[in-house]
Amino acid sequence: MIVGKIIGAVLGFTVAGPFGALLGLMAGHFFDRGLGQAMGFDYQANRVQQQQLFFDTVFKVMGHLAKADGHISKEEVSQAEQLMTRLGLSAEHRQQAIELFQQGAKPEFNLQQSIAQFVEKGGRSHNLPALLLEFLFTIAMADGELHPNEKEILANVAGYMGIGSRQFEQLLAMLMAQQHFHQGAGGQQQTSANDLDKAYTALGLEKTVSDKDLKHAYRKLMSAHHPDKLIAQGVPEDMMKVATEKAQDIQVAYDLIKKSRK
Repeated sequence: MIVGKIIGAVLGFTVAGPFGALLGLMAGHFFDRGLGQAMGFDYQANRVQQQQLFFDTVFKVMGHLAKADGHISKEEVSQAEQLMTRLGLSAEHRQQAIELFQQGAKPEFNLQQSIAQFVEKGGRSHNLPALLLEFLFTIAMADGELHPNEKEILANVAGYMGIGSRQFEQLLAMLMAQQHFHQGAGGQQQTSANDLDKAYTALGLEKTVSDKDLKHAYRKLMSAHHPDKLIAQGVPEDMMKVATEKAQDIQVAYDLIKKSRK
C-alpha cells in the first residue's frame, strides 16, 4: 500500500517543500501500515505463505519428475538427497521435503491441480512462474541430462502456468546455456566459438546486440536473481543457494562476452 505515502509526500511538498515532503512521506507510511492492519493484511504472513507454497510445489513436482520413467531408481533417490544437502535444509524442512517428494511420486498425484493451486495462490505475481521452472530444471538436470520425459513434464508445468511453448523453449535454451557455465566449460582459458554462442544464449541475446542492450539484459537478469527480491517474491531462504549459483552462471557468461568485445 503506497497511497498514503504518495498523498503525504505531495501535500507535504506543496506546504513546506522538500522537508515537508519527507514529513508527509513518513506520515503516509504510518497511514498505509495502519490501513493494512485494519484490512487484515499481514505482509509477513503472506510472504511466509508464498514461501511455503513454493517449497511444497518444488518438492512435489520433484517426486513426479523422478517417477517420470515409471519407477524411482536408487540414483534418483540419491540425487534428491544430494539436492536437499546442497540446499542446506534444516532437519525439519528435510523431513517435509521427503514427504512432499513421496506425495509427488504417487500415481494419483495430479500435476495440473498442483500447479493450478500454485498459480491461484500467488504464481501469477512477479517472476515466480519462471523461477519455479528454473528450480525444476536444476532438479531435472541433477544427473547431467534432461531426459525427454522430464522435458515433457516441464513443458506441461509451463503450459499450466500460462507460459507458451515458444517462450518455454526460449527459457529452456537459456537455462541449458547457463548450465554449461555452471559446469565450468565457459571458464577455460581458451574460449571456443561454441562457448561464446552459449554465453549469448545464456543471457537470451543475439550476437548482434549492442553494448548498451547487453548491459541492460545482464542487469535485469542479475536483479531478478537478487536474494532480497527472491525472498520477497516467495522463494524460501533454503533455496537461495541455487539462485546464487544461477547468478554466478550469468556472471560468467556476461564476463565472457565482455572479454570477447574488447
